Amino acid sequence: MSDDKPDAAALLHLRAAGLVKGAPLALPITPASMFRLPGEPEAGVDAYGRMSNPTWVALEEALGHLEGAPVLAFPSGMAAITAALFATLEAGDRLLLPADGYYTPRVLADRFLKGLGITVETRPTTRLAEGGFEGIRAVLIETPSNPGLDLCDLEQITAAIRAAGGVSIVDNTTMTPFGQAPLALGADIVVASDTKAPGGHSDLLMGHVASRDTALLAAMRDWRTMTGSIPGAFDAWLLHRSLETLELRFERMCDTADAIAPRLARHRAVHALSFPGLPDHPQHGLATRQMRRAGFLIGLSLADAATAERFIAACPLIEPTTSFGGVHTTGERRARWGDDVAPGFVRLSVGTEPADALWDAIDRALTDAEDPGGRS
Repeated sequence: MSDDKPDAAALLHLRAAGLVKGAPLALPITPASMFRLPGEPEAGVDAYGRMSNPTWVALEEALGHLEGAPVLAFPSGMAAITAALFATLEAGDRLLLPADGYYTPRVLADRFLKGLGITVETRPTTRLAEGGFEGIRAVLIETPSNPGLDLCDLEQITAAIRAAGGVSIVDNTTMTPFGQAPLALGADIVVASDTKAPGGHSDLLMGHVASRDTALLAAMRDWRTMTGSIPGAFDAWLLHRSLETLELRFERMCDTADAIAPRLARHRAVHALSFPGLPDHPQHGLATRQMRRAGFLIGLSLADAATAERFIAACPLIEPTTSFGGVHTTGERRARWGDDVAPGFVRLSVGTEPADALWDAIDRALTDAEDPGGRS
């Protein structure tokens, strides 16, 4: 990595550093739509709830500390992606999306952006640079891709996009700032769903954008204000609280994924496995250069859809949900959403359960799923 890891200790004391005597150590929630505003509006003074909120400000300061750049909070990851796209694109522009990344941006582009005169193109993550970027206004990048966990070289690709006059938007949801730093690798904008690991407890929807480009940031702020794509104060407070344990949870999840991925790769029920931390991952070398950790997501392919469903249902320590990044280990057969993966592909999101207990439960469930009649 080209930069230092975010300072988790400083994050914990970020708010306390500015407190006066008698102030609460915990961040208060400010659920206000109106603020007292006599006379003329002033910069930095809260005026109306669609424009700013003290709880957002504290959250954005904490997220900005992790990203090493100014941050804007949004009510979901897709709201953050939408702001980045609509603040960047105009009629007649070309947009490049990953063909194998999270599917919702492709749906958004197909249903809405095309109708506004924007040309939408797709390329697989591993071949994103093929064909170059001349004439392309914005490129959305997701590495590792969701759900296949393929990688692309962020430093090379963001440099090529900038040289061609385009804007790079990197979705860093799968890694968080503790696992990867796209801005340090040349990204113009980082987007992320904080619904996942930053929130971590499956009880909020949030997202954010980060950028060191003041013009891009101002455009995204204007988009948020004018469209009303704003987070609620209570959700912002929940996320702020969760960020204080993100490093602990992320490290535990990654450590456990590191421990169980090689065992999964050797299991007779697993036909294929994708995990950037394994030496046989096609882009393992890039992962070690570009990412601080290999992450907590593992892609495993079982014999067929029925076997995958039996595995998820049989494991008492896997919750059958869509989404990922929480304290609970979750599993999902992603082909059910139309992702271009094998019918038996399972996206396993490793949680914070003790590693040995989790592996024992997974091992038994895999064996039972492979041989449901108990014939072996």
